[in-house]
Amino acid sequence: MTRLGLRSGWLAILAACTPPAPTDYPWHIPADYPRPVVPDRNPMTAAKVTLGRHLFFDVRLSWNGEQACASCHQPEHAFSEPRQTAVGSTGERHARNTLALVNVAYSDAFMWAHPGLRGIEAQTLVPLFGEDPVELGIAGHEREVFARFDDDPDYRRRLSEAFPRADAFALQHVVDALACFVRSLTSFDTPFDRYAYAGEDDAMDERAIRGLNHFFSERFECHHCHGGLNFTASSTHGDVALPSTTFHNTGLYNVGGDNAYPDHDQGLYELTEQPTDRGKFRAPTLRNVALTAPYMHDGSLPDLGAVLDFYAAGGRNLTTGPYAGDGRANAYKSQFVRGFDMTPEERDDLLAFLHALTDPSFVERAVRSRLDVQANRHL
Repeated sequence: MTRLGLRSGWLAILAACTPPAPTDYPWHIPADYPRPVVPDRNPMTAAKVTLGRHLFFDVRLSWNGEQACASCHQPEHAFSEPRQTAVGSTGERHARNTLALVNVAYSDAFMWAHPGLRGIEAQTLVPLFGEDPVELGIAGHEREVFARFDDDPDYRRRLSEAFPRADAFALQHVVDALACFVRSLTSFDTPFDRYAYAGEDDAMDERAIRGLNHFFSERFECHHCHGGLNFTASSTHGDVALPSTTFHNTGLYNVGGDNAYPDHDQGLYELTEQPTDRGKFRAPTLRNVALTAPYMHDGSLPDLGAVLDFYAAGGRNLTTGPYAGDGRANAYKSQFVRGFDMTPEERDDLLAFLHALTDPSFVERAVRSRLDVQANRHL
């Protein structure tokens, strides 16, 4: 697809959007891009974002004081981590890879396979209170954890600025502040955005431009699951949702030839118990994807080259080990994962395009946020 075609499609999306309620919050979003949908109950304010940022980087938010939200969601890696699967504050290893927190404000689904969570505020409760597996582990210890912040004069000041009527930290304050901070993590200053929408013809090189055209072609079909504003099927903005299928089986497994995924994580099936949902997981955003290795829900693909090879093969055939089976033949695999021929040059082009979705300014702001919080604690 040419830049003109991309730009025309983008303008059509913009024209269909209902403008969100006005806000004084200074979003890091280009002027002509749609704004996120923000719940009326928890409007964005700079004070809440600041409080949420401090909480996000503070290990005292975990019951044992060993881990912060940022321990797994690291700024340098677009708020993901270079670990195959996450490890909680108690040392318990999780089954799933840490999702990047990029443009979460535009998501209409959260986590890898949980269709019931429809807001950042609801999702925030999972790492705070989840017990299987444990993340921050504050369930049953809320009063003791929040008292740590009530006893801190700096946090008390920030609480009064963010919630003027509050006289002590409560769960709602913590959840709302964290949600506002996460919602503030927007990323649209990439070579792709400058090329496709700002008219900067030299923002992407020839390889990345060829990769862009491959990506949006029907031959490679990447855009069916990773399309739209946020390069993911689960997007919403300006009160308009982009209709698409959120969860997909990609043929990563076919344990024993029974169309199964490993027993410890069968994706959406674990909530719906519908056989056709075995192995279905959410397609994450591809913005800043070059920073978020390893890949897939279980971190089993080490780099972007391996991801492209996987999709070119139409799935993965494991010939040995406890999960042996030909994922290419999984009966529940998405119709869009059919495999394709890919030359070495086309592979390099697609890699160049995926790297063109990296936003250095997003990472710089995120790292600076962490450093500012750390400097404040040494005052």
